Amino acid sequence: MHISAAALAEMIDATVDGDPDVIITGPARIEEAGVGQITFLANPAYEHHLYTTDATAVLVSREFQPKSAVSPTLLRVDNVYETVSGLLQVYQQTEAAKTLRQISQHAVVEEDAQLGENVRIGKFTVVSAGARIGDGTVILDQVFIGPNVRIGKNSLVYPGARVLRDCVVGDDCILHANVVIGSDGFGFLPDGDGNYRKVPQVGNVVIEDEVEIGSNTTIDRATMGSTHIRRGVKLDNLIQIGHNVEIGMNTVIAAQAGVAGSTKIGANCRIGGQVGFAGHLTIADGTNIQAQSGIARHVREPQQALGGSPAFGYRDWIKSSLLFHRLPELYKRIAKLEKDAAK
Repeated sequence: MHISAAALAEMIDATVDGDPDVIITGPARIEEAGVGQITFLANPAYEHHLYTTDATAVLVSREFQPKSAVSPTLLRVDNVYETVSGLLQVYQQTEAAKTLRQISQHAVVEEDAQLGENVRIGKFTVVSAGARIGDGTVILDQVFIGPNVRIGKNSLVYPGARVLRDCVVGDDCILHANVVIGSDGFGFLPDGDGNYRKVPQVGNVVIEDEVEIGSNTTIDRATMGSTHIRRGVKLDNLIQIGHNVEIGMNTVIAAQAGVAGSTKIGANCRIGGQVGFAGHLTIADGTNIQAQSGIARHVREPQQALGGSPAFGYRDWIKSSLLFHRLPELYKRIAKLEKDAAK
């Protein structure tokens, strides 16, 4: 990134308060920013840093009024957090692209793979036969793209990720390091001798647009058909998604959660870390689930908040948790009452 405050202001629809010709080279936190960097102020608790920061520019709200003189150029915007998010995304993609030649001489791109315009391929990456990569997509080092994979436009694939045969990734997606898309689903049948025979997994994984998948998360291919991750889903690190699972639009799942096969999670759900789902369940839209909960039955009613293992109503779970800590005391009281009643 190397841009003037005036040019950046035009890009983000900001008003410049200060020197429009200063050059911005990258982002930083307000308490650490130095010359050439841009930072932001959205939380009043951090305002005192504004008067001492060495940052060249600071994003603030249009209504913000400093209590004393400031040295950085202020860029006033309608929504600071949204603007910061957009800037970080642009910076991330720009820096990732700068680290690569367009197609590294150490990459393997098979002859009948199709690459769009401005695609970048990193060192020791393999793009297999029949794969199609959309315009502007950046694939970093040591990535494996399997046969007949499709990846859309302007996506970013970090080192070590694997997208296996026939899987589909949409536009504007991010796959972090060591993500595995399309590993075999966990399908086995016991025979009469107590051995398990593998059930072939012949489906794929379909990931729609604007999905982000955290490091070391695994999404299994369907036995038949597709494991389906809908538009706008955000998955944290170390998540296991089983075969034939469906996750609805804009659902977010925190780290170490596991979803067993054929479970269907609705749209706009928020799922805490280490939540476990049994297989073949239906989870309604807008469900919120407390971390470490276990979901063993269908959730039919939308917009519920659940907690516990097995999970039940969140408020009831909180009350039960409080009572649990009092069980020894309550047990002694009941024992005493029984003893007194027996006299």
